[in-house]
Amino acid sequence: MRPSQNSAARRRPNTLLVDLGLVGVATIWGLNFTVVKAALTEIEPLAFNALRFSCAAVAVWLLVRGTGRQLLPRRKDWGIVVLLAIIGHVLFQIGFIFGLDWTLTGNAALLLSTSPVWVLVISFAMGRERLNPAIIGGVLTTIAGMVILITGGAQQMGTARLGDFFVLSAAVSWAAYTVLAHRMVRRRGALHVTAWTLWAGLPFIVLAGVPELVRMDWTAVSLRVWFGVVYAGVFAIGIAYLLWYRGVRVIGQNRTSVYQNLVPVIALISAWLWLAETPSAQQLIGAGVILSGVVAARRSPGRRPARQ
Repeated sequence: MRPSQNSAARRRPNTLLVDLGLVGVATIWGLNFTVVKAALTEIEPLAFNALRFSCAAVAVWLLVRGTGRQLLPRRKDWGIVVLLAIIGHVLFQIGFIFGLDWTLTGNAALLLSTSPVWVLVISFAMGRERLNPAIIGGVLTTIAGMVILITGGAQQMGTARLGDFFVLSAAVSWAAYTVLAHRMVRRRGALHVTAWTLWAGLPFIVLAGVPELVRMDWTAVSLRVWFGVVYAGVFAIGIAYLLWYRGVRVIGQNRTSVYQNLVPVIALISAWLWLAETPSAQQLIGAGVILSGVVAARRSPGRRPARQ
């Protein structure tokens, strides 16, 4: 091996710890569905959101402060930050928390995993993405899987089906946030944009939860719920985001994003073991079809943006 090759090998980072960290992120996010679902049996959705987002705001503040960079956005960026906060946090959280409360944990995880497909659709509608047959096939496959999942057996009817549509709206909200935040993320960094939009959305989320917090019997809240609040705020947002952005920086966005496919699988398994939500055959078929469509759409050869 040439000296230059030896030098390149020494400079190349050891990605094993990064990959293990991303497996940890997928595990944290997969378990988060079950943790939140269990907590919602004792505490109302908006109250839970207000508490966990307060924890998340503190955790993300510590992360951003640790970077040594600017804590707050520039004044000219505040308008887009607030808009992104409403789309990516306020609307997303309404769809996510009520959807998860009303449907099966596995359904929520699977429907939320379709967000990358909606990113492609919204990007195409805005002229930022060119579609090819492979992407179109992936989108249609994902939609077919969703139909299979949502039109399941008796356990999917009524409020549960309404919950599915709420989670789906959350997936679309997050996709819209991802597309609209793209340019700012490239300029300011993903961690900082996430922090700024989370902080901007925090007052709306806390105010929405105040009536439920006032009605809540604080003495009746179990240790399990407090664990859920801390886990969903500090671990699922703070620690997981830190490991995720480290992965993006070291091994790139494409390789990092592959680990997202583990999230609904872990969510299904944890809901089965912890909440006794036994997956039905139709749910498993829908899961397979959805994940196949998402992977096909995201990994399509020849995919390229129309403009930046």
